Amino acid sequence: MSTTPEENLTAAHAEVKAEIARTDTKTGLLLAFVGAVLAGTWTVARELPLTPAVLAVGGTGVLALVAAAGLLLRSVRPNLSGGRGFPLWATLTPDQITAVLAEDMVADVAGLSRIAVVKFTGLKRAVDLTCTGGALLIAAALIAAGGAA
Repeated sequence: MSTTPEENLTAAHAEVKAEIARTDTKTGLLLAFVGAVLAGTWTVARELPLTPAVLAVGGTGVLALVAAAGLLLRSVRPNLSGGRGFPLWATLTPDQITAVLAEDMVADVAGLSRIAVVKFTGLKRAVDLTCTGGALLIAAALIAAGGAA
């Protein structure tokens, strides 16, 4: 069973859109996790003795988590000025949408693929920052526990 180029293009379009949706879901979950870690850190830090070493290491960890949250928010920020996607469709009639999609599906797949790569790269960097921030917070907790003994 062979497929036509149009079927392959439609499948590629659907695959890229699904990847964007998966990346946005992962981003939302990680953003909730980072928020919970920051809230938990605030709650615990109020009860610990905060020596200069704990403040330096823990503060760096918190900054890494805040940077990760910023990357995550930037990753899911809607781009309403891009000229493609929703803003374009909102200005067209149903017949015009069909005509644009028929003519420009390849460009749409390429554009969506670039969006997916940018989102995925932001998510990857945010995961790295979250891991770094978490490790620093654990180190700060260990320093605080060692200083309290």
